[in-house]
Order: sequence, then C-alpha cells, then structure tokens
Amino acid sequence: MKLALFDLDGTLIDSEEGILGTIEHALARLGVASPPRTELRGWIGPPLRATFPRVLGDDAERVEQAIAHYSERFSETGWREHRVYDGIGEVIDGLASRGVALAVVTTKVERHADPIVRNLPFGARFERVYAAAAGSRSSEKAAMIARALAEFGIAANDAVMVGDRHFDIDGARANAVRAIGVGWGFGSLDELRDAGADAIAATPTELHALLS
Repeated sequence: MKLALFDLDGTLIDSEEGILGTIEHALARLGVASPPRTELRGWIGPPLRATFPRVLGDDAERVEQAIAHYSERFSETGWREHRVYDGIGEVIDGLASRGVALAVVTTKVERHADPIVRNLPFGARFERVYAAAAGSRSSEKAAMIARALAEFGIAANDAVMVGDRHFDIDGARANAVRAIGVGWGFGSLDELRDAGADAIAATPTELHALLS
C-alpha cells in the first residue's frame, strides 16, 4: 500500500457536537423546529444541500439561507467542537513512518475542512485535503478519490479508502480501491456491509492491523 485516504467526520474525529449544534442553530435562525438528534446523526456525511431539504422542502432560497447560517456558526465555533478518536493518531503515525502517503477525502467544503485538519495533532501527516466543491449536492467521493489517485500517481490497487459511511465505500469501489469501514463513526455496520466494504474495523487497533 502506497496511499491511504481517510474520511474526516466519524473516522478521524467525533464531530457530532459541532455539526449537530450548528444544524440546530441554522434551523432556529429560520424559525424551524429541528428534528431530534437521533435523526440528525444521519445528516453527518451527505452535503448540506442534500439534507436541509428534508425539513425545508424544495425551497432553494431557504436551503441557501440555512447553509449561510450554518457556515457562519461553523466557521466561528463549530469547527472546533470535536474530539479526536482515541488511538487514531497512532494509526496515522504508523502509516507515515512506513512512508505511506496520506490524504483526507471529505464532503466538507474546503474552508471548513482545512482548519480542522491543520489543527489535528497529526494534521501535518496529511499531504492533501480533498473537499467537496461549494454548492455540491452529491458526496463527490468517487471523483475526489479518482483525483487523489491521479495527483499522487498511484495505482488503485496500491491505495485504500477508510471511512464510516457508505459514501466512502461507494467512492472506493467506483475506483477499484480497497475500502475499509470503521465501526466507531456515524454509519451502521449494516450500511458498511451492504455497500461492500472489503473489511470493517471495530477499533483503531483493528484498523492498524488491517492496514499493516
């Protein structure tokens, strides 16, 4: 393996508080009642333009207003409201020590993803951050993984994608890249299995073994 690609939310960091708190803030600014957090957890992963319509309907103007309110709070406060999963730093450090190239592939937009990755204890290990385009309505994981393979000049069979949602597995499979699901994030084990994950790690220790 020469290249390891990692999802961000639910894989490297537990970002539930920052994301859900900011979604609730955005909906409150519009005077809209927020769904319960058990439902909102399913919003972590897809782009906001795919999730806000679940409560705002097809009102594009209201959706954009919600995204603006979200971006304002997330840029100020929400991006810091996360914790690094115990043991994941050792996985990243171990890969880097073996000379494996590392990058983040996330559906967050670049201006939200970059400060988070830069401030991770192991953030400097990642050579690049692939983030969703502004205005995106789809996960774009397949396109971002393809771009990473091309820019690093690494064949698909020498790469791996690690993530907690089916978007990560789908994107990897679209590029014939090995897909490893993680069981500590926001997706379910059934979701990862149904998407066709090549393996699922229950803990960072198991992930380390799979990547070795």
